[in-house]
Amino acid sequence: MNPGTSGIHHVTAITADAQRNIDFYCGVLGLRLVKVTVNFDDPRSFHLYYGDGMGRPGTVLTFFEWPRIPRGRIGPPQVTATALEVPAGSLGYWEERLRGAGVEVSGPVERFGEGVLRFEDPDGTAVEIVGVGASAGEAWEAGPVPVEHAVRGFHSVTISEEGHEGTAGALTGLMGFELAGEEGGRFRYRAAGDGGVGAAVDVVCAPDARHGLMGGGVVHHVAFRARDEGEQARRRERIAGAGLNVSPVMDRTYFKSIYFREPGGVLFEIATDGPGFAVDEGVEALGTGLMLPARYEGLRGEIEERWKRLRLPGEGGR
Repeated sequence: MNPGTSGIHHVTAITADAQRNIDFYCGVLGLRLVKVTVNFDDPRSFHLYYGDGMGRPGTVLTFFEWPRIPRGRIGPPQVTATALEVPAGSLGYWEERLRGAGVEVSGPVERFGEGVLRFEDPDGTAVEIVGVGASAGEAWEAGPVPVEHAVRGFHSVTISEEGHEGTAGALTGLMGFELAGEEGGRFRYRAAGDGGVGAAVDVVCAPDARHGLMGGGVVHHVAFRARDEGEQARRRERIAGAGLNVSPVMDRTYFKSIYFREPGGVLFEIATDGPGFAVDEGVEALGTGLMLPARYEGLRGEIEERWKRLRLPGEGGR
């Protein structure tokens, strides 16, 4: 039996400037900053998490800050666009809001019957806003964007590859996705039996495109949901049985994770839904403190000197 999936858990990209990143994703896109911590494998790097009011799986966009990192190049094999969903009638609002913030916007164009706006964040990360007829996501009511227009969570990610067959096999054979449609070399896969946020993955064949290079503005990995550790363990066994190298389970405090590269070369993660971001901060206080794993508490003084220079949402400075 093929263990199912509930779709996208989170997407992690790279920024060269944490403050600029916070200002854009909180101030312009209206997401909630739900956690400030460090890269668990590199405590010199901040790890910023944005999402809905609770940081629910399917809404969480995260960034490693590597200051002064050169800008990368977006291209295969990578996640080449991250799409957020809003109500279908809100695309006009978002086009106006983005242009008013000095963001260059293309579209809307129609894709699989839905309107899509495309733009870049300050690091060059490709972001899309997709208008949907109905969303299972919940808007953050306390954010700067009127709730009737606010982001509900992920719509999808686009993965660009030289060829789609290997990636398609991993999505359908290992991850529980089903082919939902094809449009001009773009293949859409949808989490089987799932109508929640982040249920879609698009695979684009781009055999003639320049290969991507890791750096600022590039997506580092995409994570998919496992309901619990038991489901994750079953998925890990299946991945290893397919001859793919898969990591041991890693404790990321807010979820447990395993990692592997799908046949096309993109780094996939499978993360558990729990325990969630309120495990070390109350829901009302999410994203207001510097939270460190126990093994880095000895570095808190050094890390806090950098953290104190950040201006968090709603603050005039600290």
